[in-house]
Formats: sequence, C-alpha cells, structure tokens
Amino acid sequence: MAKLAYQRILLKLSGEALMGNQISGIDPKIVNQIAHEIKNVHALGVQIAIVVGGGNIFRGVQSSTALGMDRAAADYVGMLATIMNGLVLQGVLESLNVNTRVQTAIGMQAIAEPYIRRRAIRHLEKGRVVIFAAGTGNPFFTTDTTAALRAAEIDANVLLMAKHGVDGVYDSDPKKNSNAKKYPSIAYNEVLSKELKVIDAAAVALAQESSIPIIIFDFSAKGIINQIVQGEKVGTIIADNSHIQKHQAKVQ
Repeated sequence: MAKLAYQRILLKLSGEALMGNQISGIDPKIVNQIAHEIKNVHALGVQIAIVVGGGNIFRGVQSSTALGMDRAAADYVGMLATIMNGLVLQGVLESLNVNTRVQTAIGMQAIAEPYIRRRAIRHLEKGRVVIFAAGTGNPFFTTDTTAALRAAEIDANVLLMAKHGVDGVYDSDPKKNSNAKKYPSIAYNEVLSKELKVIDAAAVALAQESSIPIIIFDFSAKGIINQIVQGEKVGTIIADNSHIQKHQAKVQ
C-alpha cells in the first residue's frame, strides 16, 4: 500500500463539476469519471467524506434574484438539489462496489440517513464513503462552508476543494487576466486579507480555526487525488505557515 500523506479527507465537489459541458443537469460520463477516481483513492485505504454542491440543478443566490423568491426559500431548494446529486453519486459508487452512505442535514429518512457526527465517523472507520448532503441544513450558508464545517466535525486531515477549470489560487481571475499569478501555497490570513474569491471566506476562517489545510485543485486531471493523498504537490495549499513549510519540505 502506498504511503499516505492524508488518511481521512473531505472532498468538496461543486454541482457544476457534475454537469461537464452541459448547460445544467448531470453528465453520466463525468459522474462515472468522478466515481472511478474516488474508488481508486478509496482502494488506497483513504477514508473519504464528500460534500457535493447543487449548482448544476439550482443555485439559491442567483435563482432567488431571477425568480423574485425569498432568499431563504431558494436556499432550501438548493439544498434539495445537493441531495439529488448525492444520491446519484452514491448509486454510481455502489455500482462500482464502493460501500457508500448519504447523510442529510434535512430529515429525509426514506432515502438517506440523518446527519449524525458519530455515525459518520463510524462509517468512515468501517471503510464506507460518506456523502454529506443538504448543506448545513440552514439557509445563507454555502456548500464551501459546509465542507469546512464537516471536515472539522469528522477531524479530517485535509479539505480538498475540487474545481472545474481552476488549478489553484490566483491573485486575480486567470480567466480574465492572462498575467494572473498562481500561488503554490498561501496562508489563511492572506487569502482573507486579499479577499481572494476562489473559496468562501467563512470556509477559510473555519478551516483556520480548526487547523485543517485546504488544497484547491483542478479535478479534471486524471489521478490527481491519488497524487494529493500520497503527498505530491498539486494545486494550491492554504494553511498556516508551519504546515506550509512542512508540506514544502516533503515535496522537495
């Protein structure tokens, strides 16, 4: 078995990552690709928890404005979208013989377990993949923040933020500025003080408080999570200075 840099990970998948090049919905090829990637990492002995977004189906902030809906009501619809994505991902993973549980922050006992921290940790210890759906169960919180919260609750070693077409943290939007500078590593405080938008500030602050490093990376590269859990330098790591120094020493 390969030597692991991270034994227990929290993987954040955006809803947009599931739709590939489609305008909305779920691309079966993309979901299968993601599931195979997770299966390969799971086979290394890594304990895997996942938070999945719902932006491929419904985005609370944008949709509430466009539809004239109350923001809280729109956020609840967005939470339901994350449950749909979680159930799809569970189904594909189990078709690959990866034992998976979906836990929801909004009670939906007919199709998923309620979120119970100790039960989630026990599932991980038994080698099951756990998918956390329905965000925090509260409006006005993003799935980025949910990912940081759940990572802290299950004592994850790292928070992996899988992006679509973005391979790290830049000083400006690389899609708009061809001269944007990529940070191989950056401290939590610097992300917050510079107001870098690649991840929600609340998620960064929560990860900082819990001393959980965050790695931002482009999920489209095959085998990239395998590389990360085995300690290879990928994307951008957000952490305190002492962790960054240790990480740099490992990869040199």
